[in-house]
Amino acid sequence: MLFQAVFRRVLIGIVTLLVVSIIIFIGTSLLPGDVAEIILGQMATPESLAALRIKLGMDHPPHIRYLMWLGDLLTGDLGMSKAGSGAGTIGTEISVMIAPRLMNTLRLSGMVAIISIPMAMMLGLLASMYPGSRIDRIITFSTLSIISVPDFLVAMILVMIFAVQLGWLPSIAYMSGNETGWQLIRALLMPTLTLVTIVSAQIIRMTRATILNIMSSPYIEMAILKGVPRKRIILRHSLLNTIGPIVNVIALNMAWLIGGVVIVETVFAYPGLAKLMIDGVQTRDLPLVQACAMIFCATYVVLILIADMASIISNPRLRHPK
Repeated sequence: MLFQAVFRRVLIGIVTLLVVSIIIFIGTSLLPGDVAEIILGQMATPESLAALRIKLGMDHPPHIRYLMWLGDLLTGDLGMSKAGSGAGTIGTEISVMIAPRLMNTLRLSGMVAIISIPMAMMLGLLASMYPGSRIDRIITFSTLSIISVPDFLVAMILVMIFAVQLGWLPSIAYMSGNETGWQLIRALLMPTLTLVTIVSAQIIRMTRATILNIMSSPYIEMAILKGVPRKRIILRHSLLNTIGPIVNVIALNMAWLIGGVVIVETVFAYPGLAKLMIDGVQTRDLPLVQACAMIFCATYVVLILIADMASIISNPRLRHPK
């Protein structure tokens, strides 16, 4: 039954990616503007525009262009940049443009995950051990306040405190590619601190809510009546049953870190993958936008698949159909 459940989740993930690829292709095709006009500029003639559109394959029907793009994508060919983006030029391989930006995003996401997940789990456990206490009220109020504030406002507040008032950290995450040691850490501290603050609040609240929900179960009530200490009940009996929901929240936040940090990357001018996609939208570089969007969606589906498998393994009831 475990194999069937995992296989079913994998199949759903593949179908989801296929549907998402169709949506991405249609959505990018509806973007206003013409990449040929952007490449040739305002002085382009109708003849030169028609010739360039044929060269770029824009003269084919939409379904033919989609099948060609999907076939190249399945073989690992992300295509060529049409309009260029940032340092890229016309004809640059998209994989070459994406590789350094993806590494920057993964580096930032890795630092945030290493810091935020253990810290959020501990604070969530601490709040659930003493519900209604002063420390629980402080943690609950703080996390609710952070969740209610937009991402860019959190970033601006941190910039005002650490960059403007105290002068400890730079307000721009400038990276030349040669940073090592303390230089790299200092460049990443501001966006990392912003993302840790935002991500931790979600995980803390879900950890606390899930554990408190499990604590109302009959077997937990029986343990309480037997005199088992609350700390032991949470760590030995409740925690394993909360792994599924907590892992789901962690997976969602990690997926958001890969593709949803556009605002944070923009505020701190961080050269990540999300900012590259925004640059591609501005230049109507459709192959670049499509490749970035598929990377985001594939990452999201893979992380959700991992979360589902963790839920199935930790909860035997999910392995058997009702």
